[in-house]
Amino acid sequence: MPPEEGGGEHGCAVQDHPPATDRRGEDAPPHSTPPLPAVDPVGSKWWKSTIPENECGTPNEPFVSFLQEKEQQQEHQQPAASLPEGPLIEILARVPYRSLCRFKCVSKAWLAFCSSRDIRRRSPQTLSGFFYNDRSGLHFCNLSGRGQPLVDPSLSFLRESYTDIFVEQFGDGLLLCRCWNTGTRSDYLVCNPATEEWTVLPPLLFPAQEFGHLLHFKPITYLGFDASVPSRFVVFAPLTNGLNDSRKLAIYSSETGQWTYVPSKWVAGTLVDHSRKTRVFLNGTMHLITLHKTIVTIDAEGKVWREIEMPNELPSGSDTASIGQSQGRLYAWQIDSPRNCQLYIWVLEDYGTGKWTLKHTVDILELFGRHYRKDEYCYKMFAIHPDCNVIFLTDGNKMTVSYNLDNHKVDVICTESMYGLPYTPCFSELPSAGH
Repeated sequence: MPPEEGGGEHGCAVQDHPPATDRRGEDAPPHSTPPLPAVDPVGSKWWKSTIPENECGTPNEPFVSFLQEKEQQQEHQQPAASLPEGPLIEILARVPYRSLCRFKCVSKAWLAFCSSRDIRRRSPQTLSGFFYNDRSGLHFCNLSGRGQPLVDPSLSFLRESYTDIFVEQFGDGLLLCRCWNTGTRSDYLVCNPATEEWTVLPPLLFPAQEFGHLLHFKPITYLGFDASVPSRFVVFAPLTNGLNDSRKLAIYSSETGQWTYVPSKWVAGTLVDHSRKTRVFLNGTMHLITLHKTIVTIDAEGKVWREIEMPNELPSGSDTASIGQSQGRLYAWQIDSPRNCQLYIWVLEDYGTGKWTLKHTVDILELFGRHYRKDEYCYKMFAIHPDCNVIFLTDGNKMTVSYNLDNHKVDVICTESMYGLPYTPCFSELPSAGH
């Protein structure tokens, strides 16, 4: 079905919010909050315009039910000066971050209350937007398509220490960056744009016997981070011979603060497609696409190595398939040809046997509301929502949209091409944060 044009800011349309996923972890710190603001739930009834429906069609039921009950009570008795602090804190601790941002508009007191780091740290998070690059640098697009970016894409908090910053990898709520100052060697660091913390990684030095001398190597790097386990992240750096053949890997663990060097246990001749930087970190395991339509995996300790065949039904003669993860499962997708523009989406049903199931087939031209394919358009699905059945696509020219696979709803995210990388904010303390 054709996309629904909207009137959001910056030529964008409003997009509903997806359901929140509880990613607080077991080590969430005790909360301390600023003074409780007074709220008049009857007079203003501000909440009716601030409770969003999500992309899967489910509103924030606990908060809605609580406020509706309070409103009914107030019809028969004198309104209280404020809500009880305990219940309100527990409610707000379960409200997605994007909703907290909207509640800040209620009053100055609510601005301070909803800005509390402890409230935000306990708040469940879900996909908030996309980082993407163009000729002018790094940008951030809110999933709603409106307003200022939820995070600063210039990474200004790093500018005091580094003059040049290049984002190498995105990993859920963290970024892997390569940073340097004029006349100095570069540093690799992992930063959290939500909390403005970062950790500098030690230099990556491959053993002398690899090249006959000690080498300070510029690696191909992959960041692995799972917001449900915020106390740890890992970085994988395959050493290649220039032909994408990874013979040795370096693995950095935030738990040890060191690199570990391990020989590759993938089949000889395995060629990882490093040029696309496609990766999925799922269940503590990194998944990388190869040039011969397979997926190779390695766990965070470098002990378990696997190779998974891609779906047998992959169209031939088209672009290499892409992978992503949603709701704890691995997905693969591919568009069959520039002329037909049929999108096929598979899910890995059985991880042990490598069994894939074709879940969805989408007519790209119908989705974008076009009856024929123009040569200047280059259609691509670039992401899948981590918490529900929503995919994100662009025509490579004038439009980027989301498509709900359940209710077939199309929303315009922005009126330009955007090959974005998903971002989910994380307010937990960055492991081994040096700043």
